[in-house]
Amino acid sequence: MAEKFSLKDDLFNPTTVGLLGQHFEDAGVFTAAPFVSEVLAGMAPLELKARISWIAQVLENHLPQGFPAAAEAITSALPPPLDPSRCDDDFGRFIYAPLGVYVENHGLEDHLDRSLDLLEAITQRFSMEYSIRAFLNRWPDETLARLNHWITHDHYHVRRLVSEGTRPKLPWGQGIALTPAQTLPLLDRLYGDGTRFVTRSVANHLNDITKSAPDLVLERLEAWQRQGDQDAKELHWMRKHALRGLIKAGHAGAMEHLGYRPDVDVTLDGFSITPTTLARGDAAQIALTLTTADDAPLIVDYVIDFVKANGKQAPKVFKLKVLDAKGGKPVTLTKRHVFKNNATTFTLHPGAHRVHVQVNGRIIGTQVFTLT
Repeated sequence: MAEKFSLKDDLFNPTTVGLLGQHFEDAGVFTAAPFVSEVLAGMAPLELKARISWIAQVLENHLPQGFPAAAEAITSALPPPLDPSRCDDDFGRFIYAPLGVYVENHGLEDHLDRSLDLLEAITQRFSMEYSIRAFLNRWPDETLARLNHWITHDHYHVRRLVSEGTRPKLPWGQGIALTPAQTLPLLDRLYGDGTRFVTRSVANHLNDITKSAPDLVLERLEAWQRQGDQDAKELHWMRKHALRGLIKAGHAGAMEHLGYRPDVDVTLDGFSITPTTLARGDAAQIALTLTTADDAPLIVDYVIDFVKANGKQAPKVFKLKVLDAKGGKPVTLTKRHVFKNNATTFTLHPGAHRVHVQVNGRIIGTQVFTLT
């Protein structure tokens, strides 16, 4: 049986810890071996985030005393920046994340400017999107002023930090109190960036905002279309990526913004789920045929109303097909859906369920099935 993959061990292990220690030894800051030994002695039982904090804690025992001296030591030990000629998918190495935690722990209160200088340098090796949030909470005005300055930075990882570090719902990141009124002006200056790593972050930031202010995001995207500061093809990709949550939820305004008419004239024929009674762990075949009166772009999803432990139902949307339908020509779509009994995100419960066909955000057909 294959050994289960461990992300924490892949990212933080004797080799990667040794690499970090060697950077400091090469810079003449401290000898790597004692640092590595101390880290490894306490790291094994820790989960991923705890390992980052532990390494930052061990660094305290080996770096010079006093933040200014420690900051100089960290700066001297940094490896070369990530390749600035690339444009995407260059995240750097997680082993440098503890450097940002060290800056949070020791520079936040009394060394704001030097800390931000250091985060600017470190993020060119590994993103400081998590560490910058501590400074946004403690020094919002001062940190936002620095972010505004970074928007024109030569290195795209620093520009991305402006958007990613201020995301309202950054996964695994500490909460921040910034409002869209504070962050959207940053995105207004970033959306025209020529680097996909930056524009993806901008789109993800907008997707976060759609959770609380969907109309505000739609207004901004329409304004960006009028301004024309981004390549039309890239902006189209950004719009789709930014609105993906609203599209999945069937939001009419988002559908219309992307050219998918919620009121499209479409006929549903032969919608079925087979079998209509199945056990948890089994698979069902969903099949349907659609015909539009005219040529029309379609987003076809299916929605399952899952039974909860309390007997109520909760819908979950699944993607089926995005297509350009031709008027009068039937399109048949099928999908095999496995009702996993050991899913990590939710638990299946027996009972009568419903499956719906959703076209451009509008439910056009329903079937009932039983899960035992």
